[in-house]
Amino acid sequence: MVAGFGVSSVSISMACMWCAAQESASEFSLTGDKQLPSRGKEQGAENMADQSGKTAWITGASSGIGEALVKAFVAGGGSAILSGRRVSELERVAKETQAPERCHILPFDTEGFAALASMAAQAVAFTGKVDILVNNAGISQRSLAIDTDFSVYERIVSVDLMAPIALTQALLPHLLGNGDGQLIMISSVAGKAGVPLRTAYCAAKHGLVGYSDALRSEIAGQGVKVLVVAPGSVRTNVSRNALNADGSVRGASDAAIDNGIDPNEVAQIIWTAVAEGKREIVIAEGMEANIPVLRAQNPEQLFDMVEAMVANGYAQKMAPKDGGG
Repeated sequence: MVAGFGVSSVSISMACMWCAAQESASEFSLTGDKQLPSRGKEQGAENMADQSGKTAWITGASSGIGEALVKAFVAGGGSAILSGRRVSELERVAKETQAPERCHILPFDTEGFAALASMAAQAVAFTGKVDILVNNAGISQRSLAIDTDFSVYERIVSVDLMAPIALTQALLPHLLGNGDGQLIMISSVAGKAGVPLRTAYCAAKHGLVGYSDALRSEIAGQGVKVLVVAPGSVRTNVSRNALNADGSVRGASDAAIDNGIDPNEVAQIIWTAVAEGKREIVIAEGMEANIPVLRAQNPEQLFDMVEAMVANGYAQKMAPKDGGG
């Protein structure tokens, strides 16, 4: 199975393309048993860098990667600002940390751009300083471009690209004024290469990588670092919450997502990458980990593979009525 795509590999020859790329995977790819923590292992404070005295603002904190990042950061001694729309779930996450008194619930709609300056001021007021901003909130897609209403493109680009840009712009003066800080942009493997059924999602996540790379070049030397994270299949509700062609919620997960990496492992890798000063990491396994490598080194082979996936019925196999994978 091609990780993250939920279908069997289209052919042995296609799989061999990825095997060749495996040996030349760049160092920013964290893949395989040697680098990923063992499956099922919970993130503990003993594995965390000391976050004492630091404050992290994390969007999309009510579940998945965002929830795991909150819990790991607080376990390391830090304070966390939890943002999202589901207040009850944000409160649950805070209570489940080791120190809920170091958690601040700051709910807001990421598309409420006009309110972001006020939200940034409230975030800073919690401890007097925000050290880290994690732009994690997002929404995915499962539909062919020809079938997709333009409103779906508007919604996904707004949530996945414009919202993190707007929030970053709102907080950037504070971070630069402090002379230090960290921006973490949660993109996707789909932000490094185009994959079918995700044209809007790929467009937004590619855009986030571009914004982050350009911003990093502008603020280098001013104390604020930018880390781009490109996860592959992670065990979250990303597929279940994805939008269909008409904008309705899909309501079904993918087999690859259900068997994906534990969010707690992802959180551990991200916080380790921050401690090591990384600028970009891919968190994926198997063939999926090599999508960015193949896109850079032999794009024609990658194009052949994804085109063959569609020709072999990928869209039909991913339909919710078939169990999502």
